[in-house]
Amino acid sequence: MWRFSPLVGVAAALGVAVAARGQPLGIGRLVPPDEAAAWTTEIAPDGAGLPPGHGSPAEGKAVFAAACAACHALSPAAHPLAGPTLAGGRGTLAAPHPVRTVGSYWPYATTLFDYIRRAMPLPAPHSLTDDQVYAVTAYVLAVNEVIGDDTVLDADNLAAVRMPNRDGFRPVWPRHD
Repeated sequence: MWRFSPLVGVAAALGVAVAARGQPLGIGRLVPPDEAAAWTTEIAPDGAGLPPGHGSPAEGKAVFAAACAACHALSPAAHPLAGPTLAGGRGTLAAPHPVRTVGSYWPYATTLFDYIRRAMPLPAPHSLTDDQVYAVTAYVLAVNEVIGDDTVLDADNLAAVRMPNRDGFRPVWPRHD
């Protein structure tokens, strides 16, 4: 039976593969601190941590076509075998079969930016520039009719974007422990 071990968690965070008993498997490498720092960014719902840059839906459409469309659909009909659908679904969250998309479910636009920046595109996360991430974020939000087609997103205005399901979540930010 597998058990989580703090040693395994620390080693995995450092990029070294280890067996369940904490023994190195001989694959992976220790990640230098400067490289690890690039992966440990946090973007808060209030926009704290957003990097400089900007992007428009028009710019994002081109980046999306090149880097995202192979895996993501904007609607199930457009690409039925793709990964999670990114648009549509408004008004379905209380239905028997809710459609959870960026526009119907996600509470903060900054979460979209953070996710794209950290994890996309597969298999090359962190390969998009901050301007490209702002642009793809703007494109996905525009397709979901959350922002207008002429909106340019940047660190000063992204957190102000009001997502349709913002009030559908219990507030946890900032934390009051």
